[in-house]
Amino acid sequence: MMHCTMDDLLALRAGEASVWARKHIETCAACRAELDALYQRVAQLKALPALRPPRDRWPVVREALRGDRARRRRTWGAWGGSLAAAAALAGVLLVRPNHAALHAELAQAKEQSATLEDALQRYDVDGRVLSGRAAALVADLEDRIAVIDGALTLGGGRTDAPAQDAQLVKLWQQRVDLMQRLVTVRVTRARYVGL
Repeated sequence: MMHCTMDDLLALRAGEASVWARKHIETCAACRAELDALYQRVAQLKALPALRPPRDRWPVVREALRGDRARRRRTWGAWGGSLAAAAALAGVLLVRPNHAALHAELAQAKEQSATLEDALQRYDVDGRVLSGRAAALVADLEDRIAVIDGALTLGGGRTDAPAQDAQLVKLWQQRVDLMQRLVTVRVTRARYVGL
């Protein structure tokens, strides 16, 4: 004998079953018991309490976000010390008279980078919200800046001065470009949320 499938039982419960299923359920005790069990399961599920997140969790979430931001700032601060050492080494190497043009470009790039770094530090990110796309863009830019910072830190120990000078200028200019993009995203794409 053929019995009702779960689809047939659900259709019976919804009042949309086929003629065969309606006739079969009247004659088959096993299918009728399964239909009764289905009704009981649905009733038990409806009786479960509705779960809602507690309203007092926002302070905990906010503190976790602030802690994450503070860790990121400390990481940037650690990179800053390494960058200062790399900049000092680059400054010593670039004082040679035949590298005056590269030295001027490097000094300008470092100054622009420091200015942009200060602008980011002054910018209040605690009361601002970014969209998912903007947050992903910020994370990508910060990652790319970190890669360049690592290259600047590692690049300070090479001995081929002309190639090193040109490479340092290029890295600092790339860093300035990424920092300008980061400031633009932070300033233009963030929205104030007064919580």
